[in-house]
Amino acid sequence: MDAEARGLRRYLERGGLIAYPTRAVFGLGCDPGNAQALRALVRLKRRPLSKGMIVVADCEKRLHPFMAPLEAELWQRCRATWPGAYTWLVPARTRLSHLLCGGSRGGIKKVALRHDDYPAVKKLCRRVQLALVSTSANLAGKRPLKQARACRLHFGAKIRVLEGRCMMHSNPSTIADLLTGKIVRQG
Repeated sequence: MDAEARGLRRYLERGGLIAYPTRAVFGLGCDPGNAQALRALVRLKRRPLSKGMIVVADCEKRLHPFMAPLEAELWQRCRATWPGAYTWLVPARTRLSHLLCGGSRGGIKKVALRHDDYPAVKKLCRRVQLALVSTSANLAGKRPLKQARACRLHFGAKIRVLEGRCMMHSNPSTIADLLTGKIVRQG
């Protein structure tokens, strides 16, 4: 890991927030294992606690700490769409933060996970060797931001903005419940 990547990783581990390019919009992110960062992100976005957040990674291995063990059939369902623009709501580890998971769905605590294939997201996760929270860069209910410049103007020094581009005319990922197969958001 180069010095710049080590510095960014330390920033994230200490609770720092970033804006970074994802497939459709700039995302706001943080270390999904850092409760202080999750609280700061929820406050910054004015996001309802019941919504939860997506965790993205460049490889399945980085997603394992967030999910309960899965049966082979369920793993096959995930792997049929990963890597890609498909987010699965999967049973969460019992001690995972409610800020990350939001409210339980169907009586089971779930977390939204995506093994992403978007080059900028993959490169970022690989560089800092972390999974990252990925939620749109905007205040709750407002239009998402699609450029680094817009993120800097909107959030100022509250976050570190990383350069890059989103894909033009791209939709957000599809979100589906792994246990029921129900589509929660069509991409």
